[in-house]
Amino acid sequence: MSLALRLSATDGYALGARKYGEQQAGPYVVLCGATAVKQAFYTRFAAWLSLEGFTVLTFDYRGVGESRPARLRGFEASMRDWGERDLEGVLRFAQEDRQGRALCVVGHSVGGQLLGLADGSRHVERAVTVASQSGYWGHWRGASALRKAAVWYGLIPVVGAALGYVPGRLGLGEDLPAGVALEWARWCRTPDYLFGHGVGLERYQALRCGLLSVSVEDDDYAPRQAVDWLHARYVNADVERVHVTPRELGASSVGHFGFFRAALRDSAWPMVSSFLRGRERPGSTDGPAAPDGRTA
Repeated sequence: MSLALRLSATDGYALGARKYGEQQAGPYVVLCGATAVKQAFYTRFAAWLSLEGFTVLTFDYRGVGESRPARLRGFEASMRDWGERDLEGVLRFAQEDRQGRALCVVGHSVGGQLLGLADGSRHVERAVTVASQSGYWGHWRGASALRKAAVWYGLIPVVGAALGYVPGRLGLGEDLPAGVALEWARWCRTPDYLFGHGVGLERYQALRCGLLSVSVEDDDYAPRQAVDWLHARYVNADVERVHVTPRELGASSVGHFGFFRAALRDSAWPMVSSFLRGRERPGSTDGPAAPDGRTA
């Protein structure tokens, strides 16, 4: 069961949110979802974490899911708004609501990117990112790089300008406000990603928590080198990198979204709960540890 909430972004915009595990005594977790993905996608994962003793707060960024306006065309929003206003507002609520419990974050894809845009991230004690990466198309190779470049240079700019929003049926997930999609495309055309568009490193450097970064071999949205690039910017965080294969998670495929599907409840999810509790996981000084303790 979850409790439906309306939270305020820092500019007053109302965000749809849900809280799981209201009376739990364990760490308080803010779950930051991927681009064009509703918070409902993470329901089973959030409910599972609550059964493990965590309180979990999920939310939708402005323009998506329960935070979507009646009309997207002409709706003003940006990806920086998602981090600086939406996530920041949610973290402020969590900071007051946690009642002394450890504040943690789980960020999926853009959720791990935006963490550095929110001033409140300095209060986070432990964080887990899953498939969080730089979106710059040059991190991809061969046909994948060409497909990504076509999206960032052609599809999104043309469709966003023509329609005033970007329909999810184009393969992105949920519909996106034009401002979000167009800014995302600009970042993805730039080698320095968001840092090439006026975003400073200071907030990323301010993150000093333990940070577990997980990537999966068959994820074409987040290749290993793109994930490594992003996490190298969290220079003062205690970053632990884990790169695994689907086989190591007991799956034939995982991709960009499979980590949060119930099929991986027993193989993948416990590494998140264990890290957020601060427990040491088996590993090697020679490289990142896979879930069974072998280096990946």
